[in-house]
Amino acid sequence: MQSPLFLNRRAMLSRSSQGLGAVALAPLLRPAMAAPTAGVLEKLHLPQKAKRVIWLTMAGGPSHLETFDPKPKLAEMDGKPMPESFTKGQQLAQLQGKPLMCFGPQHKFAKFGKNQTEICDLFPQIGSVIDDICLIRSMTTDAINHDPAHMFMNTGSQIAGRPSMGAWVTYGLGTEASDLPGFVVLTSLGRGGQNQPIAARQWSSGFLPSKYQGVQLRAKGDPVLYLTNPNGISRDQQGADVAAINALNQQHNTLIDDPEIATRIAQYEMAFQMQASVPDLMDLSKEGAKTLELYGCQPGDGSFASNCLLARRLAERGTRFIQLYHKDWDHHGGVKEGVALKAEEIDRACMALITDLKQRGMLEETLIVWAGEFGRTPMSQGGSGRDHHNKAMSVWMAGAGIKGGLVHGATDDLGYAAVDKVTTVHDLHATMLHQLGIKHEAFSFKFQGLDARLSGVEGAKVIKEVLV
Repeated sequence: MQSPLFLNRRAMLSRSSQGLGAVALAPLLRPAMAAPTAGVLEKLHLPQKAKRVIWLTMAGGPSHLETFDPKPKLAEMDGKPMPESFTKGQQLAQLQGKPLMCFGPQHKFAKFGKNQTEICDLFPQIGSVIDDICLIRSMTTDAINHDPAHMFMNTGSQIAGRPSMGAWVTYGLGTEASDLPGFVVLTSLGRGGQNQPIAARQWSSGFLPSKYQGVQLRAKGDPVLYLTNPNGISRDQQGADVAAINALNQQHNTLIDDPEIATRIAQYEMAFQMQASVPDLMDLSKEGAKTLELYGCQPGDGSFASNCLLARRLAERGTRFIQLYHKDWDHHGGVKEGVALKAEEIDRACMALITDLKQRGMLEETLIVWAGEFGRTPMSQGGSGRDHHNKAMSVWMAGAGIKGGLVHGATDDLGYAAVDKVTTVHDLHATMLHQLGIKHEAFSFKFQGLDARLSGVEGAKVIKEVLV
């Protein structure tokens, strides 16, 4: 029969791994133990162009028809029935079985850059740096509803439990940050107010060791709950308690050699470092007035612009994968007004991030990806909106060996489906890994008897035409 002491100890060990909020309660007194973490890839497969990734997620599914994919033919057919040849037998989300009417682009497009690339005129700031951007107009995805579509974009699978791309990258490459997580997530909410939840499993480590999971920092208020010591508890007192817990963890690990116990110990050590590093990271008042003006943000406002500036600060400090979610792109109605609000919130910030990294000599080593989870239909929903759509979407990339000023692929005349140089989410993941120096087909983890990969097993390809 197991003793009460053993049961209490086991319960304590279990409770001590409940995430960073709990971990941050327990800083260690051994900061020297923390160091940059190496990944499992001792030698890279390819020359490394990108040292880090900043992934800008436009949560809700931005309409390519009001952002980056001009469709004059669709404008001509506004209000007319959608040709059945496009839609017969095709998967639709909420428009299934309803009259399908063409819905023309709700905003004008303008030409920008040396190659006169056409994008919506709501995005003049992005237009000003379009020569640094590769615009992919032929992206497709497998999923057609929000949560599985986010899962597919983040993990390469619609099934929950797979590692997110940030976890894969830090598993392979480790991190250069000694006092911050290697994978950080920030979220922001637009003025439209569609606060659709983003589940934490979107940045899960899945079947990889849990130390590779993403850590969410809050853009407003305390960035991490319980980051400071409770009133009346000194750093020495707290550290003594945690040192005792860690000693038990170490003893238990020698008996069963469980990687999750090693993860738990590392989390405590990281939490100690973060008590000093996170407040400094989040203090945007140290940025000059010109930088704040460039991004168009105020310290502590929790905006997408502030998160873009925080992304640059995280990149400077060695964080390997930084993912920003900006919500409120789900325009089943009022797409004209909705996209106009979104443009005001992201246009300057995206330009500023590219410009700032370029000025600091960091863009050539930083891969930026802008993407939603799917596109929108060229057919009207409710007379003023667009339904979910997985056959056509626009994404863009910049930095780290990506060809600037390039438009890759195309959709048909009505923007219904990608028809030229069709690309998939798996292709996008393969290309990201390629720029990080990793052959996607050679980067796997044995799970349930199979060699699981971020890029899947369906035959992903690197999009070589977009690479320098």
